[in-house]
Amino acid sequence: MKYSVPVLKSSLLLGAFTLTLPVSAQTTENEVAIERITVVGEFRAKGLQDVPASVSVLSADDIRSRQAEHLEEALAMTPNLNLASGGSRANYIQIRGIGERSQFVDPINPSVGLVIDGINYSGLGQAATLFDIGQVEVFRGPQSTRFGADAMAGMVYLSSHELTDYADGQLELNHANYNSYGAGVAFGGALNNSFRLRGSLYRYESDGFVENTYLGRSDTNGQDELTFRLNGEWQMAPDLNMLLSYHRFDIDNRYDAFSLDLDRTTLSDMPGQDTLDSHAVRSQLNYTGLDTAELQFSLSVLTAEQIYSFDEDWAYQGIEPGWEYSAFDAYDRERDDTTAELRLLSSTPVQLAGIATDWVAGVYVRQSDMQLSRTYTSYDYADETYQDALFSSDYETENWAAYGELIQQWTPLLRATYGLRVQGYDNQYRDSRAIVANPSDTTWGGRASLQYTLDDNQQVYASLARGFKQGGVNGEALGRADDEGLGEASEFLESVATFAPELLINSELGYRLHVPEHSLNANVTLFHSWRDDMQVNAYVLRDQQFVSYLDNASSGRNYGLEIELDYLPTDRLRVFSALGVMQTELRNFQPEGGELISGREQAHAPNYQLHAGIEYQLAAPLQLRVEMDARDGFYFSNTHDQRSSSYQLLHARLNYFVGDWVLSLWGRNLTDEDYATRGFYFGNDPRDGYSAKNYVQYGEPRRVGFTARYQF
Repeated sequence: MKYSVPVLKSSLLLGAFTLTLPVSAQTTENEVAIERITVVGEFRAKGLQDVPASVSVLSADDIRSRQAEHLEEALAMTPNLNLASGGSRANYIQIRGIGERSQFVDPINPSVGLVIDGINYSGLGQAATLFDIGQVEVFRGPQSTRFGADAMAGMVYLSSHELTDYADGQLELNHANYNSYGAGVAFGGALNNSFRLRGSLYRYESDGFVENTYLGRSDTNGQDELTFRLNGEWQMAPDLNMLLSYHRFDIDNRYDAFSLDLDRTTLSDMPGQDTLDSHAVRSQLNYTGLDTAELQFSLSVLTAEQIYSFDEDWAYQGIEPGWEYSAFDAYDRERDDTTAELRLLSSTPVQLAGIATDWVAGVYVRQSDMQLSRTYTSYDYADETYQDALFSSDYETENWAAYGELIQQWTPLLRATYGLRVQGYDNQYRDSRAIVANPSDTTWGGRASLQYTLDDNQQVYASLARGFKQGGVNGEALGRADDEGLGEASEFLESVATFAPELLINSELGYRLHVPEHSLNANVTLFHSWRDDMQVNAYVLRDQQFVSYLDNASSGRNYGLEIELDYLPTDRLRVFSALGVMQTELRNFQPEGGELISGREQAHAPNYQLHAGIEYQLAAPLQLRVEMDARDGFYFSNTHDQRSSSYQLLHARLNYFVGDWVLSLWGRNLTDEDYATRGFYFGNDPRDGYSAKNYVQYGEPRRVGFTARYQF
């Protein structure tokens, strides 16, 4: 049975969890208890125990324990979450098997959103750097009431270090192999009785993990990242305050990852880039002077420029005379977003049908303009033909939404939550190939849940949610239908001119245990998701011509289990684990030139993921943390049968505490496991006549480093 390995792992974890419960009585009064976790990404900040959904929260300590510079290095600690690279970072997130894996010509509508300090960065994964981030929240399942179409499969919410009334901050310096350096400073406090401020600045550089043997360089896939964040709170009057945020990201990474020799060496003569240059500002006014409600109004503006380019042939002139070609592909995107939101939240419950009810009501407007300039140059040495193709597009989107949520306390032990969001979009697409389209629609999503309190420490919940994702137009497919060399595929490309919206129905059963006196947290979730008109990324391939498009399968199904455990059996030992078990199914998808696909697992959806570890206080100044990540193999694509291998990664960190300093020796992937984060199947090597094979991008190899951190 396919479920045998995951079920065995989950059974072992449940058994271990059961065995620990009696031992919890041995804890002492001097033990430091696990703190109650607060979730800030909801409409209201609330305790994790009060959220009727599957949510994982990573604290600043969790992030530092992995020496995570970027979100890609931290998310393995959460269950049923996978990542896809294809760039300098693994910027594409899949939650429960749902999410994009790449972007080329056409604009994408993210299935998994990214929000940082209330600013929508969905589709801009490079911005998820982690220095001075106070908390990362991963919401699994549709979050349509709160976030709309960008969160059909879930949302990742990052919040900066909290503002304080007292002066505090941190200084961090680190060095690791592969010529990696990081330095950052953060400082905050109260400027006066009415204004608090915190700013952080961080710079990270690394050569990356690829050696370009043709150019004799080890930095062609390197990273150069600068992050600046500034957050403030202004108490303008006793009942009026303003939250302010400014972000600056200057990500100047290089891109040269895929190897014709299927290893970590490349032969590219024209390495590419993977950059982000962005500014964003947000303000939020909070007015509490109303009798029964609080008024919130937020406005954010984001501007970003991305350059994504690569050596398409991954080789150099002369590698195989008579067979070779040379090509370079460059995508320059500019994005301008303006978002406004007006929200009312009850400050005291009202009586609705005799039931105490808290409520939220709001309206949302977002305008976005995404401009693409693509330059594609190629030269076929055999035919002595040169091609220089320029392409541009402009995608203007207008989104509006109205939403509401009711939280009713039916009995002292039973709470019901209902949320609904109606969202419309009106988009304008036009490009240099004279393709014009106006996809528009109105749809809805929401959530209904029941939450029952078993006792002071235990809750169970059941929820049903509906998520949605916009449809659109395949501009690249339409524009290239008449290209030379694609003639036999032109009719098919014209047939996939548009793709339909996708709907997701998700049900969950959850159990939470929080026993502060015994320092124990446990969360268990069963989920089942049904995908209607499932959007599937596919492509047409003719020789070295590659045309991507989105199409709809009839449906898809995703279901599984998530378990998280955090426990301090003694004042010196902490144990923690997170397990995700999942089955997925793709139904009735017809790729170009291939057989009907039905009943197969979905891409980037491993059957199991496991994170587990311990922290142990060796002596007064020394602390050791050892942890491991395990992941099942998964399909790289929905249109071919190439799979990754399963893998296990071992990490460790030794901390030495001296005064306000923490000195750390750390390592990730200590066994130097090779594992893939992206895969393509086609022919690209002229030395073997362009025979098709599975080309992969590898995750990071063994990393070892030293970090000095000063907290004041």
